Formats: sequence, structure tokens, C-alpha cells
Amino acid sequence: MSKAADAAHGVLRADQRLDFSRRLRARIEQERHGSQSAREVAKVLARFGDPRALVDREARRLAEARKEQEEPESTARFPQIRDDPGLPPGAARSIRLAQDRLARRPGRGMPLAGLRRAAMSSANPMSTEGRDAGTIVKENPRETIAMLLLLVAALLVPFNLPPVAIFAVPVVVWAIGTVIVLISESWTWRDRLLGTSAPILGYTVGGVLVGGLRVGASAGFDRFFTEFFNVSGIMFMIGTGLGVILLAYRLFNVS
Repeated sequence: MSKAADAAHGVLRADQRLDFSRRLRARIEQERHGSQSAREVAKVLARFGDPRALVDREARRLAEARKEQEEPESTARFPQIRDDPGLPPGAARSIRLAQDRLARRPGRGMPLAGLRRAAMSSANPMSTEGRDAGTIVKENPRETIAMLLLLVAALLVPFNLPPVAIFAVPVVVWAIGTVIVLISESWTWRDRLLGTSAPILGYTVGGVLVGGLRVGASAGFDRFFTEFFNVSGIMFMIGTGLGVILLAYRLFNVS
């Protein structure tokens, strides 16, 4: 949507651009059949081809309509897509490039590009490809709840709440959030493991490293364990924050 809007500037009038963008978005929604899979949506978009070719085709249609003095432009017609006959060479080339990218492991794009687009919740949807933070949260309620649970688990660490059975309350909350993350298909398996294991790695590895640095080599085990438990909770919180940042970035980076 963003590329089509950029290509339409200087080619279509403002009202024509709005009408074209509205119909393009409606057709994309129709083609994706409610799918929320980034890979499936990418396949749908690949069928439309080069956004510039779509704009050029729309401009030709409007020019022909004016030339033939037909009735006002109808919103029923829509630019052809891949399966239609007479596909322009530029569109066919763009489709082949998109298919090649889909055949390989999808790239992550520019650093923080997806997160930056998602954070622009007040921006024009055309400039953020129609996906702001609010939209992504609404489309991924389960994933959003999972990330919130992980954050709550970290925030509960300083309160020293009574344990549930033999388990600390932050661990229980973390476990619930972890289960939701692991059963979600919005992230790759690697991202799920990294996002959910970061708090435990922070607690164990971070606690050992920081605790060891604080006591030095000459201290005994008693002091080491004291320092370990003093810093391990903080390291758990830091690890949780990093894990949630990773999960949020991967969720928002839908390119």
C-alpha cells in the first residue's frame, strides 16, 4: 500500500489516489481471506505484482474513460493481477522476484523497520503500510497477552510474594506466558525459544557472572550464593525485558 501510494503521487489526482487505494486495500483483504500469516499475506501481495504497474494501469484506465467520455469511473473495476491475461513484463518480473524471496528464508529488512512502522500509530496508514501498533495488537491478542504476562512476571520479582505450592509467583506467571508464546504460530520456533528462555538465561548465567564479579575469586561459596540471589532477580527482569523486545520486534516486523 505504501509503495502504491508513493507511485500514485504525480500520476493520479488526490481523489483518484484515495479511490484507488481504497479499492486496492479491499481487494487485498478479499484475497487474503482473513489470513494473519505473514507468509500467506506475502504470497497474496506477490500476486498483485509491481505497485507501479498497478498505478500505471489505473492511470490508463482513467485516461481511456475520459477519452471515450464514458460515465464516471466505476469502483467495480480493478487492476488485473497475476492470473489475468496480458500481464505487463514489469509486473511479471516483480512477481518472479517476490517468489524467489519467498522460496528462501524471509529477510528481516532494515533494522527496527517493522517496529518503527508499528510504533507510528498516529501516522497515515498509507505510510505505515496500513499496520500500526493498534492494528497489530488487535490482530494478535493472544500474542499480546503472552508478552504482557512475561512483563508482569518480571515486575512481580521485587515483591517477594508467597509461593504457589513450591513455585514462586513470577515463575508461575512466566510459565503461563511461555506456554502461550510456544503454541503461537506468529513467531518462528527460534524466536519463541529465544524470547521465552531469555529470562531464565538472565537469572542463571547473568546471576552467576554478575555474582561472581561482585565477590571476586577469593570469596567462599556462602558469599557467592548470597550475591547470586541478590542479583539474579534483577537479571531475570533484564532478561525478560530483552526477550519481550525481541518478540515484539519479530511480531511487528511483518515485511
